[in-house]
Order: sequence, then C-alpha cells, then structure tokens
Amino acid sequence: MSTATSTPTSETPKPGTPKKAPKKSFFTPGRLIAAGVILVVLILMFFSTKILTGKEATEAAPGTFSPQSYAQEKFDSEIAPDIVKRATELAVVQKAIAADPAAAAKKYGVVSGSSPAVYSVKFTGTAGKPEANGQLPVTVPGMPADIKVLVQTGPAINGTAVRDATGKVQFSQFKNQIDYQNVGAELNKQVKDKVLANVDPASLAGKKVAAVGAFSLINPSAYIITPVQIGEAK
Repeated sequence: MSTATSTPTSETPKPGTPKKAPKKSFFTPGRLIAAGVILVVLILMFFSTKILTGKEATEAAPGTFSPQSYAQEKFDSEIAPDIVKRATELAVVQKAIAADPAAAAKKYGVVSGSSPAVYSVKFTGTAGKPEANGQLPVTVPGMPADIKVLVQTGPAINGTAVRDATGKVQFSQFKNQIDYQNVGAELNKQVKDKVLANVDPASLAGKKVAAVGAFSLINPSAYIITPVQIGEAK
C-alpha cells in the first residue's frame, strides 16, 4: 500500500519559513486622531489670524520702524519749517552756483557724502502751462533764460530733495538703506498730501505764483524744485 506524498505549492509555505506579518493600514485610529488634531489647530490659526489691508497693511508692527510714521511726524514739525527758514532767493543761489559751485554749496546748500548739493530756495514768478510729466514751469525774474525752473506738482514726486535739504535726516540714523529710501518716498507723499492736494496746476497757468522748496543740483540747465509751499502770489 503506497503512501501519497503532497507536493509543496507556491501557496504553501516551506517548513521553517516565518510567517509574514499582515500589512498594517495607514489609517490607524492613532493616525486619524493626530490628523484630526492638526486640522483643528490649522482651522483655529486661520480664524485667529488678522488679515491686514489698506492703511493697516502699510503700518509697521509695534516696535518696528515705520517710514510712514517718521515722515508724518517730521514733515510738519521739522523738515518743512526748516526748508522755509533756510530758503534763499532762487536767483541769488543761481548766481552763486555760476560763480563758484563749491562755495555756493557750502554757503547755501547741504551736501551728503558724494551726492550733489541740495538747496532750499524761494521765488515768485509767472507760471506756464503744466507739462505732461507733472512739472509746472515758472518764469522767475533774474534767472537766465537757458535755465528752466520747474516745480513738481505730481502725481509723481521724484527725488529726495526734501529728505536731504535740511541735513538733519542722515543715513546713519536708520537701520538700512531701504528704510532711508522709504523715508524719502514717504516725505514726498507728505508733499502730495499736505502741499499739493488742493493745488490745481492748470489753474495757475499765466498767474503769478510764490513757492518755497528744495532742489538737488543734478541738471544745471533745469532746476526741478519740490515745493513745501506753493500758491498764487499775494
């Protein structure tokens, strides 16, 4: 009587082979609970986060430097009054520059490092037609015919003449170049908001105007002045 022997199949483990542990599901109760906790935390963080827009977005967080606040505080209290106080008749400044630029800068201007001198000036003249670039030409008695006198009226106010005119706003006072540049931009915004907001350049054409402002001597044939005061001459 013969004894039948069984032949191992691929499904039958060989003797001595350890059994494979069953695969664990990723979605175990522990992991599901942890994921739920994280989701709840994220939702709470979203609803507790304040999204800043408009004016709030431009203001610095408490304890940080704000170029906007600096400009708002300094423009009326220090910078504009100092430019008015320092202002010399434009024709006088021009003659001094023509005679001796270095001496003129020392007597009437403010020089910061290697930058061109910045002058505080005042003048009365006849306004022309506003130019497309936002500059108002003014014919000033005593000024040479080959030198244009242009007053910035916006909407864009360029340069840093207002920032640099007094010598009291120095790079060393700020943490970095960005803050220093932003202060210049914010002071120009003060000019737009407080000096030019109620000025209609087109209505001044052909009229006598009086202005006080500052300019940087970059182009000797065009004095581009940023005003801290401007209006019809009385």
